[in-house]
Amino acid sequence: MELAAIATAAVPGLAPVGFAALSDDAEDFDSALIVDALKHRWRVRSPRHDEASMRLEAELSALRAFSAKVRASLPFALPSVAGTVRQGSLRTFVYKDMPGHVPALDELVDEGSNLAKALGQCMAAIHQIPDEAVEVAGLPTYTADEVRQRKLNELDTAAATGKVPSRLLRRWEHAMEDVALWRFNASVVHGDFDEEQLQISHSSITAVKGWTDLHVGDPADDFAWLSSIEDQKFTDRVFESYVEARGKAADPHIMRRAALAAEFALAQWLVKSLDSKDPQRIAEADEMLQELDHNIAEFGGQPLSVVEAPRPLAPQSSAPGPKPSDADKETPVAPKPAPLPSAGSTAPRINTAKVTALSDQATDSGNSPSAVAAGPEAPAKGSDDDVEPSLAPHAGKGAEDTKPKVESNIESGEKPPAPKPQEEPSASKTEAGTAKRKEDQDGAAK
Repeated sequence: MELAAIATAAVPGLAPVGFAALSDDAEDFDSALIVDALKHRWRVRSPRHDEASMRLEAELSALRAFSAKVRASLPFALPSVAGTVRQGSLRTFVYKDMPGHVPALDELVDEGSNLAKALGQCMAAIHQIPDEAVEVAGLPTYTADEVRQRKLNELDTAAATGKVPSRLLRRWEHAMEDVALWRFNASVVHGDFDEEQLQISHSSITAVKGWTDLHVGDPADDFAWLSSIEDQKFTDRVFESYVEARGKAADPHIMRRAALAAEFALAQWLVKSLDSKDPQRIAEADEMLQELDHNIAEFGGQPLSVVEAPRPLAPQSSAPGPKPSDADKETPVAPKPAPLPSAGSTAPRINTAKVTALSDQATDSGNSPSAVAAGPEAPAKGSDDDVEPSLAPHAGKGAEDTKPKVESNIESGEKPPAPKPQEEPSASKTEAGTAKRKEDQDGAAK
């Protein structure tokens, strides 16, 4: 009821007669829905700390920067701030509630193809907002290479904890250092997009809220939440609709980077948990990372990189071995479901069984990002588990500086040299990459 009292101070004349708590980022905000005597609905969002308050201020700046033309181009409503009230360094916001209701994830999927299509169109509309709308508001703007470098820096921070399995570090580093994966046009990104930011009605999206993390960057970030959806057909329909709406602007590798973002969110959560010194959160993050590592080790991983990672060569024997009998063949076992975050937890929701067990359907089918790829940019099939990362420096370099060179012996008629056996990668390889990047960054700063 405290939020109701705050709301009356923020909006003169507001007389609450009904009150209900709303789900939100529990660590950052207290939220509630208020109904007044005229049955008008109001949403109250109160920050718990200064960082959360700054996010609300950023959202206010973003909403004010959206011109009437931008708002008219969007197929959904945007939040409208009715009033604010300051308590010390924190400011509580009261919004006019928007039509529709917030769906549960299962409800979203149960709505079927029509809502999946609407969702793809909704995300495309966000990514087509002019960059100037974000720049005018003074919000963050990152190029594709800056996005990649920030990810590498976060990877170094996660590796320094000593708590991330080396297999995951190698897998993520290889994807982050695969320059072809990061050739995309930065666009406006919602930054906190999932079903909790939507309001739906009759299989259509009526409103999108939660614009606290709006920026220009990697549009794949807005797709990462789809990894928690079991129904792959629903996800495919969302992306198919997105490609139809964006046309040639659609990114052929967006779902690979989205899968990477979904996995890497666990490492980011671990770092945040360690900073909070909360034993329960640390244990939860560790358990989820171990489960992801186990699934990748046992069942293989969804391809993240465009360029397939090198693999250790199996030793060859001159004498053929015995052929396995049918009795020796093992029946494939489905990945075990990932541990769900505990009640009230703010840990990222990631279906590790789905993320690591997906076939190339998510990246190489007709209803996939590769459907819009052409020529040498098309993704290469293959798994990224047990890979050796590239350790080339990246600080201060663009995509053109690190583009891999390929030599061909086809025209000369020469036989290509036989591949040399590769050593089994180890955690020290990732540590070497971390040290090298830090050395290059220090040199660039001088």
